[in-house]
Amino acid sequence: MAAYRAWFGGTIQAMSLTTNQLADLRKSYERAELNEEASRADPLQQFEQWLNEAVDAQVPEPNAMTLATVAHNLRPSTRIVLIKGFDARGIVWYTNYESRKGQELAGNPYASLQFHWVELERVVRIEGVVEKVSEAESDAYFHSRPLDSRLGAWASPQSQVISGRGTLVTNAAKYGAQFLLNPPRPPHWGGYRLQADRWEFWQGRKSRLHDRLRYTLDSSSCWIRERLAP
Repeated sequence: MAAYRAWFGGTIQAMSLTTNQLADLRKSYERAELNEEASRADPLQQFEQWLNEAVDAQVPEPNAMTLATVAHNLRPSTRIVLIKGFDARGIVWYTNYESRKGQELAGNPYASLQFHWVELERVVRIEGVVEKVSEAESDAYFHSRPLDSRLGAWASPQSQVISGRGTLVTNAAKYGAQFLLNPPRPPHWGGYRLQADRWEFWQGRKSRLHDRLRYTLDSSSCWIRERLAP
């Protein structure tokens, strides 16, 4: 049995959610549609349009995306990262290269990304191969970050077991004293770029007859757009 909070007339009440209640949770998707005539021929342009619309609609963290990687034992894992750039070369984010996702990408460079803009009833899925961005790109972005974030990149041995939060606080203080106002980019921290070879755009529709458009690259590097059954 799980607990959740519901909003009733301006007050928040804690409720207990049974299995049957979970099974009965449903929503009818009726905000928009996605058809071949109105969609862009280039998936990057379609993505840019939807991302801009998510930003304009002020959905919470429109730049948040799920990153899925696969370890050498074929066990998948996911986590939320933030998109920091995109162009014809791919989708960019930054992280610790020694983290679990970094280690998995080192062993298997294929990954997938997913954006879920709940309020707009939209999902974008992106698949492809991942490579590190150039050191110059990583340096430029790192030095654009707030000071606390730059020190945090040094302080956190991401994905490693630590004794407690005090380890992070101690590390941050140590590196703050060492680097003062100008910490350099750690050698274990930088950007990744996913070079997309498959996109899917999902628009929720009534009666679960959702719109799904998939774009895949053909042998001549042209995008093929196809409709998938929901």
